[in-house]
Amino acid sequence: MTDLFYIPFYFPDTHAPWQHGSNKNINGRLREYSPKGQSLDNKTNDEIQEIVNKLNFRSKKCLDWRTPYEVF
Repeated sequence: MTDLFYIPFYFPDTHAPWQHGSNKNINGRLREYSPKGQSLDNKTNDEIQEIVNKLNFRSKKCLDWRTPYEVF
């Protein structure tokens, strides 16, 4: 599980409300797989990778219905 300690993460700027919506949307999607208060320590690396894949291969309206994987 120490791999998780090296994942970069970002916080929206305090006075930049246009950044907050995107973060809240992703947080909501993450809650589908890990309810609030539940630790990721109980998940294996394979389970976490499966969640990452599901999120990266999910089409998004803001990407013209392409997946983040396709855009990247």
